[in-house]
Amino acid sequence: MKIALLGKGKTGGKVLELLQDQNISHTVFDSQNKPTIENLRGHDVIISFLSGEVFKHYLDLLVETTIPVVTGSTGLVWPNDFDADLKKKNIKWIYATNFSLGMNLVQQMIQILGKASTIFSDYQFSMTEIHHTKKLDAPSGTALSWKKWAGHEMEIESIREGDVTGIHELTLITPNEKITLRHEALDRRIFAEGALFAASKIHDNKIGPGLHLFQDIVQSQYLTPSTQGK
Repeated sequence: MKIALLGKGKTGGKVLELLQDQNISHTVFDSQNKPTIENLRGHDVIISFLSGEVFKHYLDLLVETTIPVVTGSTGLVWPNDFDADLKKKNIKWIYATNFSLGMNLVQQMIQILGKASTIFSDYQFSMTEIHHTKKLDAPSGTALSWKKWAGHEMEIESIREGDVTGIHELTLITPNEKITLRHEALDRRIFAEGALFAASKIHDNKIGPGLHLFQDIVQSQYLTPSTQGK
């Protein structure tokens, strides 16, 4: 598998470390070596952790290459017909606001917390997310995903300080109880590991054409109980 890595910033740099550690063939594309149709040719998967605005600039180019893409670029809205367009052109893309494999376990926990309304009449949710000062989007994409998974309205406090990789904390409060779920990313390497995991699924033809959410792939293939033999 030969990887085209777009950007080598905070998370892209961790992807680069893993590629080097695992002796995976790769090419780094950045401001000094900008991606083009010609120089992307021959790569099996493109991995991008460019900012959303920069990634959006390359969107049409990447589709034109027909090379599968794994992207953790945040702060952008996908075109309404993008999934259908990828399927029509037989192209595979995987995206995520957070490539942490452990986040998939968190998703199941949040969905359980989301059932609060079935047993409580008086309750409320709140969330706090903390990231480094260079993160521009707020709330974070992960925080918005958590809110969606919980299925409840809630206030989200966004804090930008230091070089915090990522902390998300969801709290369910009732008159007599407080339940808190916290996920802290200790190293951006977890996002790089998830991105390479996704790239391997594409390369091994584990998914079909279209725009796929990383969490959906992990949930369906690894965390959903098998019904075989039942």
